[in-house]
Amino acid sequence: MRANRKDNERSLFEIANTQGGYFTAKQARSVGYYNRLQHYHRKTGDWELIERGIYRLRNYPNSDREDLIRWSLWSANRKGEPQAVFSHETALAFHEIGDFMPARIHITVPPGFRKKIAGGCIIHKAVLSVSDIERHAAFKVTTPLRSLFDAYVSHVEPDQLERGIIDAAGRGVIRMDQILEERAEGPMGEFLAYVRHVRNRVAHGAPNA
Repeated sequence: MRANRKDNERSLFEIANTQGGYFTAKQARSVGYYNRLQHYHRKTGDWELIERGIYRLRNYPNSDREDLIRWSLWSANRKGEPQAVFSHETALAFHEIGDFMPARIHITVPPGFRKKIAGGCIIHKAVLSVSDIERHAAFKVTTPLRSLFDAYVSHVEPDQLERGIIDAAGRGVIRMDQILEERAEGPMGEFLAYVRHVRNRVAHGAPNA
């Protein structure tokens, strides 16, 4: 029994260690912590109850962007798969592009997502391709180019968006050679044309619009 308990502790720590010390009740059950044991560890303080179904190991060191980790775990479907991809201005701030500092977190979820959210973030519904997403240890964010596109479509303040494009291009975060060659229709085509327009103005020394 003691060996089993140690194995359970080790397995849970391995899960939590990839998620900033956080884990879900479902993940705990998957390594042998059923409801009675979950209640016990919550009562003893070994686990901090963050919100319904989400825990954190007590005394685990603080991690970067714990807010994103919590929202990612909150978005998990019945299979335990997180549905949230952090996007728009939140992703731009994460990538340190421009001077984006959103007051609320932007999350993109699949069109069929049904969880109700109390507040603290803005939900966008869209189908993202694999090429639109970057996977980090505990959460997913949209790529720099997709993040700029989302900001463009959502009518972010033009000067701020332009500064973001110039910054991303100057740092090589987006590849201008690929953008110059790529062809697309609809909103993405309009966005790529806008990026090329910004690039041309900067190349010719024109001031910001």
